[in-house]
Amino acid sequence: MTKRHILFLVSTIIALGVLYTSLRELFSSAAGSDYYDHIMLIPLVSGYLFYVKRKEIFAKIDYSVQIGSGVIVAGIVFYIIGRTIGVKLNQNDYSSLMTSSALVFWTGTFILFYGIQAFRIASFPILFLVFMVPIPSVLMENIIYALQVGSTEATYMIFKMMGIPFSRNGFIFQLPGINIEVAKQCSGIRSSMALFITSILAGHIFLQTGWKKVILFLVVFPITIIKNGIRIVTLTLLAMYVDEGFLTGGFLHKSGGFLFYIPALGLLGLIVWFFRRNEKQLSS
Repeated sequence: MTKRHILFLVSTIIALGVLYTSLRELFSSAAGSDYYDHIMLIPLVSGYLFYVKRKEIFAKIDYSVQIGSGVIVAGIVFYIIGRTIGVKLNQNDYSSLMTSSALVFWTGTFILFYGIQAFRIASFPILFLVFMVPIPSVLMENIIYALQVGSTEATYMIFKMMGIPFSRNGFIFQLPGINIEVAKQCSGIRSSMALFITSILAGHIFLQTGWKKVILFLVVFPITIIKNGIRIVTLTLLAMYVDEGFLTGGFLHKSGGFLFYIPALGLLGLIVWFFRRNEKQLSS
């Protein structure tokens, strides 16, 4: 192991030591979170992607003291801000700030010891670690609200297409013998985040064209709200014609989301296949 690798490893260990408590809380909360159970997998995926490109990454390395030091200082500033105002933040926003400081600091040490060219080649696996950072509460609320509104509109359109009689008041639908509300819990935020991360990863691995990668992750929103609308309508019809318990509990309501997530993932995969096939045709 060269001196360069030793210095980078020591810097990484020091950063992990300083942020041990914050990172431990992040992983502990992620294990039981409704939003962030994917966090545990992100470092593994990033590490694998880094390992695959390791020869290319380290083919030409050099110290980049000025830029690397600047990024390291930015990470330290984030850390100081977090420690200073942390008592005023909720656990989610505190974890977001402290995790960001760790990633910025670590990125700075990588640039410092290996240079800008190595960073450019390793940029995707490094930046992919951003998905470890909890989304700030204000932004998360806005995302959930947008999904809630979109899911409500999708439900409305499906009811109309099926010819089911209903009246609507905001997020509430009144149907024969039953009323439903498209609540925040119906936003599908967990599956949306999973699909979004999957689209970013699939675009990087399978696609070459930048605009096709952009389209791939942009279609996640409509796919999610259509999936949510189908799930809401399915549960509603089962409650109307089979048992109201389908809306108040049971496996399909509480844990059956993956049954609707799988077709959405399949549709995303179909789009990837179409784009990849198109790229092969253009290059041949």
